[in-house]
Amino acid sequence: MPFFRYKRNLYPLIAIASALLIMVFGLVMARTVVCSYFLLGAFVWVILFGCYKQALKALPLFIVFGGAFALIAFFSSEKNFDGALAMANRFGAVFLAIIPSTSIQAVAMTRNLSQLHTPRGITLGMLITMSFIPVLKAEIKRVREAMRTRGAGSILNPKIFYRAFLIPLVTRLVDISDTLALSIETRGFTLGKSKYTVYKKEAVNYMDVVYIFGLVAGIVLCVVL
Repeated sequence: MPFFRYKRNLYPLIAIASALLIMVFGLVMARTVVCSYFLLGAFVWVILFGCYKQALKALPLFIVFGGAFALIAFFSSEKNFDGALAMANRFGAVFLAIIPSTSIQAVAMTRNLSQLHTPRGITLGMLITMSFIPVLKAEIKRVREAMRTRGAGSILNPKIFYRAFLIPLVTRLVDISDTLALSIETRGFTLGKSKYTVYKKEAVNYMDVVYIFGLVAGIVLCVVL
């Protein structure tokens, strides 16, 4: 368990702000070696603050895609190391920015936005968007398991893909959308200006402040150097 890790995830808006800081700095300073040091330090930093699961998932993707595009940039620019470094830093910044973003729970972001009296349309849209990807992955897994149980054959076959995979998946997603609409209505979610309360509020922890100030200090140090 990371030394700095505390019992809950990062404060949602601080996690989003840190993701933007990492991405913007990484894209702007991509051609410098200092950027590589910053990204490496930021990677260790987010792991220390509890995002180690997300970091371990993002690392193989960065190695595959970042490495492949860095090699392409290296050979397409007459073996220019600067071009390869810039490409690797850009991919590193994007994948690193994803790490704190994916650590946010949909319900925590919804509470946070509700506390700040964000328009209900934005809050509801954010909740549905953040909840959709896990639901989609779960449904794909269920359909694939059903195909294997029935011996439907390879998904690479266009006919099998359409009839045994795509149609059941779309049908399930339509059913889920109907259930979601009824659930939202039952729980009193409205897009109007009706009054509402937040049962469990999200609060900024002192470790959240340490986390974001650590990133800002790293950026300032890299710029000064």
